Amino acid sequence: MNRPRRLGVPPLATFTAVAALGVSLAACSRPAGPPRTTVAVVPKGQVHVFWQTVRAGAEAASKEAGVEMLWAAPQVETDFTGQASIVEDFINRRVAAIVLAPAHQSALVSVAERAIDAGIPVVVMDSGLESTRPVSYVATDNYQGGALAAREMGRVTGGKGKIAVVGIAPGSGSGLERESGFQDTVKREFTGLEIVGLQYSDSDRGRALTVAEDLLTRTPDLAGLFGSNESAAVGVFRAVQNRGKKGQVKVVGFDASSDLLEALKDGTIDALVVQNPFRIGHDAVAAAVAAIHKKPVEKRVDTGAVIVTRENLESAEVQKVLGSGK
Repeated sequence: MNRPRRLGVPPLATFTAVAALGVSLAACSRPAGPPRTTVAVVPKGQVHVFWQTVRAGAEAASKEAGVEMLWAAPQVETDFTGQASIVEDFINRRVAAIVLAPAHQSALVSVAERAIDAGIPVVVMDSGLESTRPVSYVATDNYQGGALAAREMGRVTGGKGKIAVVGIAPGSGSGLERESGFQDTVKREFTGLEIVGLQYSDSDRGRALTVAEDLLTRTPDLAGLFGSNESAAVGVFRAVQNRGKKGQVKVVGFDASSDLLEALKDGTIDALVVQNPFRIGHDAVAAAVAAIHKKPVEKRVDTGAVIVTRENLESAEVQKVLGSGK
């Protein structure tokens, strides 16, 4: 005998299909890209100790605020086209805010302003951008940092002799400010010092070494060399070591890393201008989070710099900056 069919109860396969369709529709209805609580951080590079410490500060601020941080950087600090592509990708992913350390002060303006036009607040850190539209600029006062370096150079050389500069790269906002601060202060305050050359290292240690050795060859009686960032300073002190001119050619550098501090301790480097990279990363992300929530943000945040010498290396102030920076 045929049993009557039970009406109104679909077979199991139908339930499965409907459930699958429901999951599919739910997935399609979700907004694409990361949540609005994502902050993208785009530094110039990631090789230098400086950027690793910036990242630590950015991560700390992200955890404090309960937001997700995305970190992406070009392979080399002079690849501003690659950096612009990274920012463009974050715009397409609709992140909540972007923190940018521009590799070039004018080449990154267009993409940064494109983010702002898309409703994404932009915080500039470390190096300047030729735009007034970012919500905040968080960095060392690089011009004054260059002036500090010039005064140290005047002190260690006795204010006399020929000196030269190994710079960062053309178009680097932080480099241009530091190098201008250094040159202006030398010309204004140390008339016995003569700047005989400025060459760029493109933020590459090997290139900085070659440039510094060239300067030492062309000017055998060089009294001092200034390296205006971590890689430039490393190239400078190694060139001085290679030529056997430790103590003869005075060295002033910018930034700190383990090898720079060792060179300071052994007397190859006479002084370092040290920034607070942890605070740069931390305060930049904190400003971005504030902007997301429409809270007031300081337009300019000076994160400070200190002079480090063998004499004050172990002081509490210096150790605080060289440590976590908190």
